[in-house]
Amino acid sequence: MACFFRRKIAEKLGRALQQSEDVFIPALTAVPVLKKQQGADFRLLIGTLRASGILPSSGDIQVQTENLATQLKQDNVVEHISAARGIINFKVNRKLLAQKLLEPFGNGENDKFGLNSELFNTLTTGTTLVEYSSPNIAKKFHAGHLRSTIIGNFIANLKQSLGNDVIRMNYLGDWGMQFGLLGAGFGQFGSPDKLKQNPLQHLFEVYVRVNKEAENNEDMKQAARDFFRQLEQHESHVVSLWQQFRDITVKEYQDIYERLGVHFDVYSGESFHQDQAQEVVQQLQSRGLLKTSEKGTGVVDLSPNRDMTNVCTVLRSDGTTLYITRDVAAAINRKEKYSFDEMIYVTDKSQENHFSQLFQILLAMGHSWADGCRHVSFGLVQGMKTRAGEVVFLEDVLDEARARMLNNMSQSNTTKELENPEDTAEKVGISALIIQDFKGPLQSDYKFNWDRMLQAQGDTGVFLQYTHARLCSLKQTNKGVEAVAFDPSLLSEQTCTAILQHLLRYDEVLYQSAQDLQPKHLVNFLLKLCHLIASAHRELPVKGSPEAVAQARLRLFSGACSVLANGMRILGITPVNKM
Repeated sequence: MACFFRRKIAEKLGRALQQSEDVFIPALTAVPVLKKQQGADFRLLIGTLRASGILPSSGDIQVQTENLATQLKQDNVVEHISAARGIINFKVNRKLLAQKLLEPFGNGENDKFGLNSELFNTLTTGTTLVEYSSPNIAKKFHAGHLRSTIIGNFIANLKQSLGNDVIRMNYLGDWGMQFGLLGAGFGQFGSPDKLKQNPLQHLFEVYVRVNKEAENNEDMKQAARDFFRQLEQHESHVVSLWQQFRDITVKEYQDIYERLGVHFDVYSGESFHQDQAQEVVQQLQSRGLLKTSEKGTGVVDLSPNRDMTNVCTVLRSDGTTLYITRDVAAAINRKEKYSFDEMIYVTDKSQENHFSQLFQILLAMGHSWADGCRHVSFGLVQGMKTRAGEVVFLEDVLDEARARMLNNMSQSNTTKELENPEDTAEKVGISALIIQDFKGPLQSDYKFNWDRMLQAQGDTGVFLQYTHARLCSLKQTNKGVEAVAFDPSLLSEQTCTAILQHLLRYDEVLYQSAQDLQPKHLVNFLLKLCHLIASAHRELPVKGSPEAVAQARLRLFSGACSVLANGMRILGITPVNKM
C-alpha cells in the first residue's frame, strides 16, 4: 500500500537530513495521474520542509532541492529520483508497486484498503457525535432536509470507517408554538380516522388550515397559546396527543431514511431539554454572564470588549427560553451522557451565526470541550422540480428519481435482465442525487438538473454504479480465473500503472476528507478511478488472455472494484452488482 512506499522514501530523507523519518510522512504526497503521461509516483515539496524548520527558510530553494536530491540514493524500491522546481520526484519499482497495492485483495482484506494509513494518526479519535437531518415533526419530510441528511450520513460513515465510535443523532424540531397551533387545530379540524389513513398528510392539512384561521381569529391564537402552555406544564391529555404526533412522524420518516440507506442511533429533540434550559439560565446567572437588555430580555454579551455590541438572547422578557438556550442545554447533556471527543452539527449556512454563538457561550461557561464542536454548513439547492411542479416533499423527489431511472434503464441496450428493476432504479437514482449534491464545495448553492444528474456517461452517480456493475459482471464471467497468487510483472501496461498510481492517493483523499469534512475529494477520486477503469477495460481483456495474464488483470480489476465499492459506501451509496 501507499504507506510502504512513503515509509521507504521517508527513511532515505531521515538518513540524509538526520531527522526522524516520521516528520517526512505527511510531506510526501502521491502524484495525481495525468492523461497519457507516466510520471513520478510520489513528490516532496521542499517548501514544506522549510516551513517546518527541517531546512533553513533562507537561501535558494532550488539549490536546496538539488542538493537534497543528490544525497538520496536509488535502490530496488525507489528506482528514480529527480529534482524539479522546489520539488523532488520519486518513481518506485513498477513490479513492487503492483505487488504491494494488490496484495491485500488476495488476503481477504478488501474492506481495509487504505484505512490503516499512518496519515490518520493526527486525526481526532474516540467518540464522534454527528447531529444531522433534524426535520420538524408533524410535517411531511421536506425536500430541504435532504442535504443535511446525506451530508451528515457521509460524515458519520467516514468517521466510522476511520475507526471512531460514531453516534448518529437526529435532533427533531418537536417543540415550540407551532405545536400549540397544531394541537388547537387538531381539536377543531382533526379526524382520528384520517390520522390513521394518511397521518402526516392529514396533520399537514390541519396545520395549513389552522394557520389560515389564526391569521384573523384571536380566539384561535389564544387556543394555540393555551395548548402550548399546557404542553409545557406536562398536562397528560395534551402530552399524549403531542406524543402521538411525534411517534407517527418518526415512523414515517424511518421509511424515507430506509430508502436513503440512512439510520440513526438516537432520535432526540428540543422537547428533551425544556427543564435543562432553565438550569442553563441559572448557571449563566451564577457566572455573571446573564445581562438584562433594555427590552427586558436575558442576553449573554459575546463582544470582545464586553461592551454589549454583540449579544445573544437566551431568555424572552416573559422568562421563557429560546432555541439557542435549549441547544446549550442539549450540548451539555450530550457531553455528560456520551462523553464525546468531537461533536459535529450539519445544517444550512443560514445557521452559521447561531452555532458560532453556541460555541462561544459554552466556552464562556467553562466548557473547554466546546473547542471540539464543529458546524458543517451547506448551501441551497435551486430549482428542484418534479414533472408535477415545484418540489415540497422528499418522497416525491425519490419517486421521480426512481421513475426516471427506470425509464432510462428500459431504453438502454446494456441493461441486464434484473430480478428487481425498481429496486435497482431506486438505488441508482439515489446515487445520482448524492453525487450531484457532493461534486462541489458544500457551502455552494447549486442548480438541480434531472437530465445531467442521470446521465450514464458523465461524472454522475449513474456512471459510478455502471462501472461497479460492469466490474462485478467481469468477475462473475471469469469466476474460475482468480487466484490467491498473481504475477505483478504482467501489469506493466500504462493503463495498469495509471490505476495503481491513482490507488496510491486513496488514503490521502480520505485524510483530506476527514480534515475538512467535504465529500468532493472522495467523489472526484472515485469518478477519476471509473474513467481509468473504463480505459483499462477496453485495452486489457481478461477473457482470451494467457492464464497468468488473465489472473493478474483480474486482480487489478477486483482491487479497483473493492476500492470503488468501499468509497461509494462511505458516501452513503449502496453499490449495485447488475444494471
